Amino acid sequence: MPAPLRLRLDGDALVQNWRTLDRMSGTAACGAAVKANGYGLGAIEVARRLAKAGCRDFFVSNWQEAAELAPLGLTVSVLHGVRAEDMPAAAAGFARPVLNTPTQVARWKAAGGGACDVMVDTGINRLGVSAEDIAGGLLDGLTIETLMSHLACADEDSPMNAVQRDRFAALAGRTTAKRMSLANSAGIALDGYAFDLTRPGLALYGGIPRGDLANAIQPVMTIEAQILQRRRVSAGETVGYNAIWTAEVDTDVAVVNLGYADGYFRGFSNRGTAWAKDASLRVIGRVSMDLVAISVAPMPLLTEGDWIGFEPDLPLAAAASGMSQYELLTAAGDRFDRKWI
Repeated sequence: MPAPLRLRLDGDALVQNWRTLDRMSGTAACGAAVKANGYGLGAIEVARRLAKAGCRDFFVSNWQEAAELAPLGLTVSVLHGVRAEDMPAAAAGFARPVLNTPTQVARWKAAGGGACDVMVDTGINRLGVSAEDIAGGLLDGLTIETLMSHLACADEDSPMNAVQRDRFAALAGRTTAKRMSLANSAGIALDGYAFDLTRPGLALYGGIPRGDLANAIQPVMTIEAQILQRRRVSAGETVGYNAIWTAEVDTDVAVVNLGYADGYFRGFSNRGTAWAKDASLRVIGRVSMDLVAISVAPMPLLTEGDWIGFEPDLPLAAAASGMSQYELLTAAGDRFDRKWI
């Protein structure tokens, strides 16, 4: 059945964003993080388009995500490594693990030690083996394709960025790794962080992690939803739960098939922006689970069944809602039809 809400996804913008990041990566190869279902857009369609554009390295979180991409025949790395339960999938060879702990390293060696990647912690204190582990010979005997680390503060001008870069650079030649990879989307905008391979995520999908990228990255995703009812709200009446919006004058209101169950969060209450043609429309009242109200006074011809678009500029939407750009992308629910244009 056709859904009453959809994501309009701009395939040309997605590819152009990757090409921009590839160019900014200099001599380093540019991969793509397609975890979390391609940041909510649909991992298979994202990966297919980026592979056609020339992307050769893809990153997911777990083996379930990797299995979904297996039919495409891509080079996929599983960032969370390999648990005991993952070994049958890892042995199938459709992806390689990014080993994160001494236990994972031992497990991989015991299974024959095929090609792998390794994450080393340089200060984020999340996943990764330590530089001391490497010095102690933990990785000896492994066939390592990529040694990688992850920046904690690349979206800020933090002294920690240079600390992590220098710690990572000091590991060059200390392992058998063919390549080194540090930069995420924000890291690509920093000078001297690309190494051999970059791993953008957010910026591929229209997010702006640093102001340096503001004029280079295009929006990819626009939420669109149908009007279920148009109604006239009289002056002095309220709209929605908790009556947080009151009509100052008689106001035409559209009730739209979208809510926080779809990832359009309550933070947009009285703050969100919608669009019809070139007219900017205000979200009014409390966003509820399945519905949101829009003031449509500027658009007298909008009626039941028409489609409303919502703010595609992720930094603006994040500022309005109080949510991060990452959350706005990845929270897009299963009730959306995903329409690539």
